[in-house]
Amino acid sequence: MGSIYAIATMDTKGEEIGYVAECIRKAGAEVTVVDVGTQSDAQDAPDVSRETVAACHAGGTGAVLGHTDRGEAVTAMGEALCAYLLQEYAEGNVAGIIGIGGSGGTALITPAMQALPIGVPKVMVSTVASGNTEPYMGCCDIAMMYSVVDVAGINRVSRQVLGNAAHAIAGMVVNTVAEAEDKPTLGMTMFGVTTPCVTMVREALEKDGYDCLVFHATGTGGQAMEKLVESGMIDGVLDITTTEVADEVVGGVFPAGPERMDRILAREIPYVVSLGALDMVNFGAVETVPEQFKNRTLHVHNAQVTLMRTTADENRQFAEWIANKLNRSTAPIQILIPENGVSLIDDDGQPFHDPDADKALFETLEARLEQTENRQIKRLANNINDPEFAAALVASFKEIK
Repeated sequence: MGSIYAIATMDTKGEEIGYVAECIRKAGAEVTVVDVGTQSDAQDAPDVSRETVAACHAGGTGAVLGHTDRGEAVTAMGEALCAYLLQEYAEGNVAGIIGIGGSGGTALITPAMQALPIGVPKVMVSTVASGNTEPYMGCCDIAMMYSVVDVAGINRVSRQVLGNAAHAIAGMVVNTVAEAEDKPTLGMTMFGVTTPCVTMVREALEKDGYDCLVFHATGTGGQAMEKLVESGMIDGVLDITTTEVADEVVGGVFPAGPERMDRILAREIPYVVSLGALDMVNFGAVETVPEQFKNRTLHVHNAQVTLMRTTADENRQFAEWIANKLNRSTAPIQILIPENGVSLIDDDGQPFHDPDADKALFETLEARLEQTENRQIKRLANNINDPEFAAALVASFKEIK
């Protein structure tokens, strides 16, 4: 089964991580206590010393424990912990990870959790878990638990919270999830305004024996999909909804970052791309729309999401961004253009219907993409949600798989 690695800066959190380890053992799981303190020796003897972890840093132990600046030391120890845990995982020793800490400990431990594959149990008890957790979570399956009180001693509150966390990680490890049927796995991107299309594609490919993973194109959705691609857990991608590019270029709230598409192209897996929801940039509630966009065409999707119609000039930028990425491809890819609209609200009579803006997107992409035998554009006289377009996406995937 391996062991649960219980991690803390034991120069300040020794008693607390010791209590967590005791709870894990009583719950029936093996535990390995790891010290990642940077300021002084552990209060209690760990199973793995801070020197052992620090020695895994590319610069050696001195690059971690030789810092007088705490911030630099924490960063270096975090890098060492990543290397240490990846090595331990590769050797089959890691069944799960639990970490405890304040802001510094959370920043130190969670990057190592992010470095491990999806599915490895991960629990982080943190004083900052009630705020913005995105920097700590990334797009990974880390279960974060708010400590309520500071991680400073065992008291009536911390005893319960830390005990619950220990039992949670023990339960994840002891009660393993049954292996799924071994099917080829596909990633797909979807938004509410492309749901009909993606649903038809998913259902068709599931009938053909594929395991289809659908990702909500909200920035983290695209990042999560590409992490699974990088880890070898996805065998092909139908990137139907590339709206994250619009938010990346214009400054919306759902960008996937400048590395979007890179991991897919690097893996050289079958890749079908479309232009779903590139008619919109996403913002929060309508009152949060930046001042420079107040006079643009806006559509209130719900109380928390406001959509802004993209212009012809913005669409040209999206097309150039996508073409610059796809021109680096070495494996077969196909790009399908829905000439009658890229979303439900870009159809005839809908609030974002703008044929001129769409034309700028389509024509720029066709002009900038370097088409080859392995990199082709197909234009279809459909809205993206028409059954004929969904069928064409499926056919294109089968053609290049």
